[in-house]
Amino acid sequence: MSKQLTKAEEQIMQVLWTLKTASVKEVIIELPEPKPAYNTVSTIIRILETKNFVGHEPKGRGFVYHPLVEKSDYSNESLHKLMNGYFEGSFKSMVSFFMKENKMDIQELESILKEVDKNKKQ
Repeated sequence: MSKQLTKAEEQIMQVLWTLKTASVKEVIIELPEPKPAYNTVSTIIRILETKNFVGHEPKGRGFVYHPLVEKSDYSNESLHKLMNGYFEGSFKSMVSFFMKENKMDIQELESILKEVDKNKKQ
């Protein structure tokens, strides 16, 4: 899956990840104002299909679209690209940056570390 999504593509994927399956009209309903044109959303979905992020099934005279890539898989890959591209692959450097830049307090960090520890044990 090594392809990155544009902001518009990611916005549509967020809707598809939430709805699981949707027509172009159903995607548009879920998008924030100002709503993009039908043709715009349709074009972006076709691009997502060429990138193998979305598949479709015929329904009536149109199509219903569904994600081919899990949100967790995309999130994980995006996070690794961010970490490798900006923090030399160091999770510690990335967390330190976010702590400093977002003025994270020690309780938030402890909560994150507990989550990480809990996930390691699973």
